[in-house]
Amino acid sequence: MVPVSDPLTVPTRWVKFIFAIFLLPICAIVSQTFFTAFARATVTQRFWAGEEFWFFSLGAVLWLIAFFGLPRPILIYVFGHEFTHALWVWLMGGRVSRFRIGRDGGHVVTNKANFWIALAPYFFPLYSILAIAIYGVLSLFVNMQPYGRWLYCVIGVTWAFHFTFTCWMITKNQTDLSDQGTFFSLVLIYLMNLLLLSVMLILASPQITFGGFGADVLTNLGNFARWLVGLFERVDAQPCSRRLARFLFTPALRFAQRSGYRFVITANGRTDNVSASFTFRS
Repeated sequence: MVPVSDPLTVPTRWVKFIFAIFLLPICAIVSQTFFTAFARATVTQRFWAGEEFWFFSLGAVLWLIAFFGLPRPILIYVFGHEFTHALWVWLMGGRVSRFRIGRDGGHVVTNKANFWIALAPYFFPLYSILAIAIYGVLSLFVNMQPYGRWLYCVIGVTWAFHFTFTCWMITKNQTDLSDQGTFFSLVLIYLMNLLLLSVMLILASPQITFGGFGADVLTNLGNFARWLVGLFERVDAQPCSRRLARFLFTPALRFAQRSGYRFVITANGRTDNVSASFTFRS
């Protein structure tokens, strides 16, 4: 009888770290597309002259003055943070059994947990979404078009609220991030916020469409792919690189073929106390 080797477990944090590395090119491509579209709309299409830009900027500036010059509304932020956890638990079919907030922090007790729930407060601007939802509901009963400029102002305030508190809290060693892997969390937070900004830019600028923005993304993706292929061709042309690759990978492949190990990806660590902000109970 041949003994069966124990499966080799790979911590999910390692998998998330590798996944985050593969997300970096996507972050770069979307960043290039966003800033190119913003510059083109601002300079050549006079996006800066529209009331959408100025009222959004007015709201953002007003909030920055309040954030750095006045006492910070910690309780409002904590409520939004914990409620966002709870909202994403509900969206994913979970239950919330306890919801607590205070000036010293808060927590949510739930029967479901994953990285989307843990990181949602850092990329989901709850108060901006709430402002848009209220405006949309009122539009069903009242002509809200004359007040559209003030909606942009409110979105400027609430999004700047989300941005400043997110940056402020990230520097405070939040367990929401460390429990999921800090590098993975930061990459995902950046990408999701960038996608949200891109949607806001498309909706606010008449000259930018989802189709045009998507075409620019595909163009930049093609340029990146061609650059990557050219890079590999240049590296492969070097004799020393081929010898190094054979030296590094051939023994590992032979070992994998002979050993009969099974590679199983499993979670590493306890599932209770998923983060300081919410607790998972089975």
